[in-house]
Amino acid sequence: MDLFSTLFASLARHGSNEAFFINGQGSTYSELAASISAKRAWIRAHLPTEEVLVGLIGFDDLHTYASILALWSEGKAYLPIAPKAPFDRNQGIIAAAGISTLFTSMAHEAYKVHRTVRTDELPPVASDLSYTAHVDEGLAYVLFTSGTTGEPKGVPITRANLRAFVEASGALGITLGPSDRCLQMFELTFDVSVMSFVLPLLCGACVHTVPQGAIKYMYIAELLGDRKLTMAPMVPSVITYLRPYFDEILHPDLKYCVFAGEALPLDLTAAWSVCAPNARIYNAYGPTEHTVVCTQYLYRRDGANKERNGIIAIGKQMGASVIVVIDEDGRILPPGSKGELCLSGPQLTAGYWNDPVRTAQVMFVAEHQGVMTRFYRTGDLCLLDEEGDIMYLGRIDQQAKIQGFRVELGEVEHFARTYLKGANLAALAVQNELGIIEIAMAIETEPSDPKELLAYLRTKLPPYMIPTQVRYVGAFPLGSSGKTDRKALQRLINVPV
Repeated sequence: MDLFSTLFASLARHGSNEAFFINGQGSTYSELAASISAKRAWIRAHLPTEEVLVGLIGFDDLHTYASILALWSEGKAYLPIAPKAPFDRNQGIIAAAGISTLFTSMAHEAYKVHRTVRTDELPPVASDLSYTAHVDEGLAYVLFTSGTTGEPKGVPITRANLRAFVEASGALGITLGPSDRCLQMFELTFDVSVMSFVLPLLCGACVHTVPQGAIKYMYIAELLGDRKLTMAPMVPSVITYLRPYFDEILHPDLKYCVFAGEALPLDLTAAWSVCAPNARIYNAYGPTEHTVVCTQYLYRRDGANKERNGIIAIGKQMGASVIVVIDEDGRILPPGSKGELCLSGPQLTAGYWNDPVRTAQVMFVAEHQGVMTRFYRTGDLCLLDEEGDIMYLGRIDQQAKIQGFRVELGEVEHFARTYLKGANLAALAVQNELGIIEIAMAIETEPSDPKELLAYLRTKLPPYMIPTQVRYVGAFPLGSSGKTDRKALQRLINVPV
């Protein structure tokens, strides 16, 4: 499959169809083509061949998406910059990536670059959706993700990586056409955004975005109902916030729900399945380093779902991805084992941007089925069952050693969530005044007496796994992806990370 040729042919073929619905305003494929063409003309006239990576302020408008497509059409790549992120952080990312040219569709703070281009002010030109193939090794985009040291890590994704993902996404069984209406809820700095706009545009469908100033879950609820969306990639947090209103929600037009980015509770999914009675519901998984998602599990409405600690399995690999689990010594374990999940295959990045030290820390080569294979260590603790399905158990760094016992904090969360009927919560490893590691429970709700919760947990867990403190938080902090920001949550409740 020539991904980009197919994409641009689709853009040309569906001119009168609605391509984007942004902030209450629809734009056709013809209007998108006109916007792309204006950006292409500027790129051809002003951007040197050797300048491949262009910074892009990720505003929610047609010019921004047209800029991505224009860059791809000319063999270029984009580095998304979150408009609401701290200036110094963004400037550091721009400097680390070596950005000379910055595209933006609105006025913003002045970053130190060679030139800033207002993409909304470029003059119109004749429509041009022609496409000449570019080398697969060329970049498609670079995303900077949080690093444990506080310095973001750059993840370069090639055209070949992206093509491999799109080909692998066929495992989801999603069939889209020009009449489909699809959700794009993610900031462009989160890679599920790529799936959320590329898959619909390949088929002439309409992409529905969420304005950056909106309360996401409320706006998504309105889009699902008012626009009768048929596909919705989401983080589970969205339906966690909607859960109190499930009795009032019914979306028979929704055909596909793809959850990614967070652990997906089984009870939450079962409740949501009633709201979306005709939808195929998937739990998908994949780190940024492995291009969007690389495993999937289809929720079964007959109740025969695989789970661990109340979290739905993340399923089997998609496409040509290779998945193994390793022990603490780096040895590949047989099915039925628990260990760190490691990934390989054509979706895997070559390494972090200009950072061989960090790359060496997470990449290793091991023999797999008689072939020396390069793997990426995800940092996720998983169980690979005998049938090849993967159960997500939590982050390895979310394990805690309590009184000499290794504790999976996800297990504590499971029983607390069961008692509190699906409440949003987090178990955190904390240090008491004596320097001893204990467990704290943060719960997103109004304060109440935790005695009954703790009494219930004592019937399910050994004493060393019982939280020594319970904190109530009005609203959990969220990252740009919509996921709970656990580090910010720890800071919020004055718990050292």
